Amino acid sequence: MEGKETRFGIGASGTFAASTTGTSTGAVNSFHDSYTAIGGLVPTAHILLGEVSPGGVGTGLYGMLVFVLLAVFIAGLMVGRTPEWLGKKVQAREVKLAGLAILVMPTVVLVLTAFASVLDVGTSSRLNEGPHGLTEILYAFASQTNNNGSAFAGLTGNTAFYNLTGSLAMYAGRFLPILAVLAIAGSLAAKEKVPAGPGTFPTHTPLFVGLLVSVVLIVGALTFFPVLALGPIVEHLIQATGQLF
Repeated sequence: MEGKETRFGIGASGTFAASTTGTSTGAVNSFHDSYTAIGGLVPTAHILLGEVSPGGVGTGLYGMLVFVLLAVFIAGLMVGRTPEWLGKKVQAREVKLAGLAILVMPTVVLVLTAFASVLDVGTSSRLNEGPHGLTEILYAFASQTNNNGSAFAGLTGNTAFYNLTGSLAMYAGRFLPILAVLAIAGSLAAKEKVPAGPGTFPTHTPLFVGLLVSVVLIVGALTFFPVLALGPIVEHLIQATGQLF
């Protein structure tokens, strides 16, 4: 029962963890490090989606708008015409900036996690070894880069290495996407508004909502599935079978 909060129980603790990692809240009512492997996977995956489910205050809004822009671009490729959004043509500049905004967070999280996983100054702060220790490191950098603030509670982060890398993660994860989003806003604002035509893809229909959700999940799944497979997923297999394949 270490780390479990008996006042709230499993259901309330799991719901709270999922709610606060889908946003920028960062509060906890139980230790995520004490969850089962799949239980720890859920809050980790929520943060890795970029906090767009449903999203943090401010950052969640522009994060989702970047995904909307990418979904509009993909829809434009499907119908074979220049994509439009809010009456403005979405062209190469906006797509490149959207790609930059989306790729900053995965790059920072994965690169810093990789360094921390192979350097003694990084692994010495783990409470657990093996896949659970990897999840502790991954969660720390994901939380810092996405401005969540919660911790897996198994990693000693108050070291020179994690203070420096954590600061880098917070600065890069916050300011670089903001700069890209501001550049997108300026680029779209400078364009002339074009009237909607027969080939304009509507962005207020269930079809577009389904496309948007798919883009968010596919981008998140393809980017982070390998490290999640090495962390909580393989840990779950170990817990289920009692051995490492």
